Amino acid sequence: MQKKWDQARLKALQSDASENIESYRDQDDPKGLEQFTDQMKALLLADMSMLEFMPEYLPLALYGRVQFPAKAKSQWNKWLASGEQPSWDEFKVSVGFNNAILPLVKAVRAQSEDQLMEACAVLFLLDNPLPRGSHRADDDYELRDEEEEDGEDADADYHGGSDRYGDDDGDQDMYDEVRF
Repeated sequence: MQKKWDQARLKALQSDASENIESYRDQDDPKGLEQFTDQMKALLLADMSMLEFMPEYLPLALYGRVQFPAKAKSQWNKWLASGEQPSWDEFKVSVGFNNAILPLVKAVRAQSEDQLMEACAVLFLLDNPLPRGSHRADDDYELRDEEEEDGEDADADYHGGSDRYGDDDGDQDMYDEVRF
């Protein structure tokens, strides 16, 4: 039997993560967000029981260190739109984790695969919001592009994005497909 996402919980975690990310995104301190997410990672590795009371820490600790391959994005959209949670086997081939975050990923998986999948769903939603109401997915992307245009260059270093000439800095090497 297919498990279902708790949509209300995903929405709450997404909202919490978004607020925290925005509050630590500072042009005067471009490394502030990265330092904050590193602190979340260290806190969770030191005491995994915190996830029971502070589940919003996990998406923050993973932020900027999880990639969704282009071929998996349509599958993620399907899972989230239908409310069906993927199986572990489906999930593990639909994400890429930065090498630096692997100890946390493995520790969380040992405690709760569902919680790891939930945190990755939140991260996917932060970058790929599902269309609402009569909006088409393209409308949401156009709105996001207009709203976020000013901050794109400020985030490029943190997210490992391409420079404005389309050259990739080779950050793909930092992400491995994790075999469990």
